Amino acid sequence: MNHWIIVPVVLPAVMGAAIVLLMRHDLLLQRVFSVAATLALVTVGIALTIAASHTPAEVYLLGNWPAPFGIVLVLDRLSAMMVLLTAVLAAIVQLYAIGTQWDTRGRHFHALFQFQLMGISGAFLTGDAFNLFVFFEVLLIASYGLMIHGGGKNRLRAGVQYIAFNLVGSSLFLFALASLYALTGTLNIADLVVKVQTLPEGDAALFRATMVLLMLVFAIKGALVPLQFWLPGTYANAPGPVAALFAVMTKIGAYAMIRFGVMVIPPSTPATGTLIADLLLPAALITLVVGAIGVLGATTLSRLAAFAAIASMGTLFVAVSAFTPAGTSAALYYMIHSTLAGAALFLIIDLIIDRRADDGLRQSLPPIAQGGLIAALFMATAIALAGMPPLSGFIGKLLVMQALRDQAALVWSIILVTSLVSIMGFARAGSTVFWKAHASAPADPPQHAPEALSFLAIGLLLAGLVALTVLAGPITAWLDVAAANLHDPSAYIAANALPGGN
Repeated sequence: MNHWIIVPVVLPAVMGAAIVLLMRHDLLLQRVFSVAATLALVTVGIALTIAASHTPAEVYLLGNWPAPFGIVLVLDRLSAMMVLLTAVLAAIVQLYAIGTQWDTRGRHFHALFQFQLMGISGAFLTGDAFNLFVFFEVLLIASYGLMIHGGGKNRLRAGVQYIAFNLVGSSLFLFALASLYALTGTLNIADLVVKVQTLPEGDAALFRATMVLLMLVFAIKGALVPLQFWLPGTYANAPGPVAALFAVMTKIGAYAMIRFGVMVIPPSTPATGTLIADLLLPAALITLVVGAIGVLGATTLSRLAAFAAIASMGTLFVAVSAFTPAGTSAALYYMIHSTLAGAALFLIIDLIIDRRADDGLRQSLPPIAQGGLIAALFMATAIALAGMPPLSGFIGKLLVMQALRDQAALVWSIILVTSLVSIMGFARAGSTVFWKAHASAPADPPQHAPEALSFLAIGLLLAGLVALTVLAGPITAWLDVAAANLHDPSAYIAANALPGGN
């Protein structure tokens, strides 16, 4: 048993508690220990990814209770990749939060940050559906605390809306889990893979309804139309570093959709067939259209970034809806890209707001300090998010289009048109903020502390996009194997020591 598998859950949990109990009055200690814990999580994530690259799947049995009776954590390529992505993003966001003093604007930022990492890592590593629900609730509580960090009426209102909407999703999740357990007698994912294929014909209708309900829950978490209403207000009002960390949180919905839609109920499942794919593709395409129109029509930079996140989730779910190895591989590549690019955009916009105290897209606004550098960072991020060459967004959208080439007439046209609309939206925002603002330039140039750590954090995110572009070949080859393992779950079943594995 590889005991390192549980470290991404235990390490932030212990550190979060230690910060609250022992360091709550000393910000320097909080920063040192929180950053050290996150960097350790990055190291563990790298080690787990290397381990997952050499073994099909590994299981950690909590309390040494065997599956499907005990709580299990499962390490495979997908879970290892998501833990590493979360850890890297968290380390970069922490640098930004410290560099801009965001962690001084409210209480318990670093403790909540660690508990958030615990919930996200646990959701990616868990091997049973009930504990997926448990980790959803952990990250929901922590994310609400981070969402209202710094206070303010608008932020509090958005936070209440966010938690109310997600509590509805949590209630639906419980109903779906209860029905699933009543039908199959298990919530262990590997056990579900086996038992779903042999369900009695008389249970097929109830099982289909249960799976649709479960997919609705994942659609809420992933901000899929028509369940995306919580995201624009939440992300637009969240503190910049928190919104950047949320860039990976929405991916949990897509991750769960992949895990269940590919492994538990693939299109070959007798009880469901292609039902989920038939529902998911039109919803994903509409989500992409709504996001692109939102980018074009946004009246503030914060809402522009929020709608860009919705558009990226639409593209991601388009790839997922194929439910083929090629589609899954494309979805995983685009998931990495959109997480890094979305986080970079939120941090850049936070820099602009900090210098201007206003993120409205009006031509009368004055220029900002370090405007040339921030404009260059904004342009690079816009290129990546819109899917223009040469950055990874272009490669990601090509992979998605190739995976759905059988439906090219509809899917390709929507992806290409929405990319053009997004380019227009980003160009309008960039020209308003950085170019037209110079028409009202003051006599003295604006001054602002350079904040080296904040620019370093954004630079690291963009460097990640460049690496994703330059290393697209080996990365997609690695992801192809991850996708193949998901579509052939025999090794995943065998790791749980269940019948049906080879």
